[in-house]
Amino acid sequence: MEILRTENLSVQFGMIKPVDDVSISIEQGKLTSIIGPNGAGKTSFFNLLTGLYSPTRGRVYFDGQDITDLPIYQKVRLGLTRTFQILNVYDALTVAQNIRIAVQRRFGRQWKLFERADVNGEVEDTVTQIIEQVRLTDMRDIVAGDLSHGHRRHLEIGLSLASQPRVLLLDEPMSGLGMYESSVMAEFIRGLSTQLTVVLVEHHMPVVLSISDTIVVLSRGSVIAQGTPAEIQASVQVQEAYLGTRRFDIQAEEASHA
Repeated sequence: MEILRTENLSVQFGMIKPVDDVSISIEQGKLTSIIGPNGAGKTSFFNLLTGLYSPTRGRVYFDGQDITDLPIYQKVRLGLTRTFQILNVYDALTVAQNIRIAVQRRFGRQWKLFERADVNGEVEDTVTQIIEQVRLTDMRDIVAGDLSHGHRRHLEIGLSLASQPRVLLLDEPMSGLGMYESSVMAEFIRGLSTQLTVVLVEHHMPVVLSISDTIVVLSRGSVIAQGTPAEIQASVQVQEAYLGTRRFDIQAEEASHA
């Protein structure tokens, strides 16, 4: 079942078209990856979906509703949430305090960071649930600034989960992670995709090929291919436009990251 769709989505800044006539369909409950070389328009596409950019042309539909012109906060309320390439957490606050702020925002309550847990049980139950979901239970009381980069990525996803998204857009969650941390993150994201719809922008090709249900390939702002990982891997057009070769060897790519 379709949950998110774009029709002829485009944005132009002067002579530059970061996104040009993109029409794709995202299936509910699936993990869809958006790939392409630097400058292909991946982040700009996310910006159009979430309302950071206003399209020059085209429409965005969420669960059958035209959300193109809705403000960001209304899209979040409907269930469309994203993360960013640059980490966005409160370094001076603990893991629990970071999550609590996001949860209180959803519940529409004042931010009382040091309120006793038994005073606001509903909020605290949700905070605990999210911390467990993002695998940070043992780090609940650790200040975010003291976390590893990988754990900070998990925390940022936890902040997004506080809004109870139906579709979660992840913008390069593997950025800055080592090989082991990337494998942990990949497993985590695949698990998330069993609970909600995930749309992933990522450059780490072995991860993309191993966890995606569908892959959409952008080049110069336009869609050049869409299909299963096997179909994308076999596409000569994708290999030439994105991978820079007529054959992509996963093992060779994995070795390059070692």
